[in-house]
Amino acid sequence: MNETIKITVDGRGIVHLRLNRPEKRNALSGRMIGELTAFAQAAEERRDWRAIILSGEGDVFCAGGDLDWMRQQMNADRNTRMAEARKLAGMLDALNSLPQPLIGALHGSAFGGGIGMACICDLVLATRDARFGLTETRLGLIPATIGPYVMARMGEGSARQVFMSAKRFGADEAVQLGLVSRIVDGEALLGEALCEAEHYLATAPGAVAAAKALARALSRSLDPARIEHSIIALADAWEQEEAREGIAAFFEKRRPSWDRST
Repeated sequence: MNETIKITVDGRGIVHLRLNRPEKRNALSGRMIGELTAFAQAAEERRDWRAIILSGEGDVFCAGGDLDWMRQQMNADRNTRMAEARKLAGMLDALNSLPQPLIGALHGSAFGGGIGMACICDLVLATRDARFGLTETRLGLIPATIGPYVMARMGEGSARQVFMSAKRFGADEAVQLGLVSRIVDGEALLGEALCEAEHYLATAPGAVAAAKALARALSRSLDPARIEHSIIALADAWEQEEAREGIAAFFEKRRPSWDRST
């Protein structure tokens, strides 16, 4: 029984996958990561599933990493941190490798891991008021395990404009960066996503899966060595004093020692 995601399938094979922790702003917890991985593994065998729409319940698409998970990482050893990072990387890889097209329907905000979730989608729709940000460096961390997917989605030149600054940006800039495909009215978001999914009802499922696999194979950003490098980089970041200071400041609701902003 899923606790953190909702899955519904209509009679034509269009799947609605919803992140379902609205009280936690759909933050990625260990439980959610596990349930999303299991969903992707099940979808691998479902050729009757023609397209998948990814959205979030509540006011926010995905706020990034779960706060309790962050607390646990602060007190974990390197092997545990590596294992947790590998679970997140595995979930992203499983969703990115789905044979079905994955259509993101984003509203509210997508921060940190939420941008990673957007980047594994084949097409991303967002409401005009949606906000985005790779905010990890504010905490003394880096956008590591999501990094390969961010680079694959945006390209290095565009990604570097937002990869390190932690700035928050709107839907228009997200389109310019290549993160978002199209901006839609808020009330029309899921309807527009459904229209995009319906295109695949006229296509051969096997051909769609093969075409998507070819697109992935042609992306140099997503080879296993680069993904493993991102896992190690995250574990390294957690061991730095900046991470301890940044996470502590976040939970203590104060500025970290390096913050000179006004």
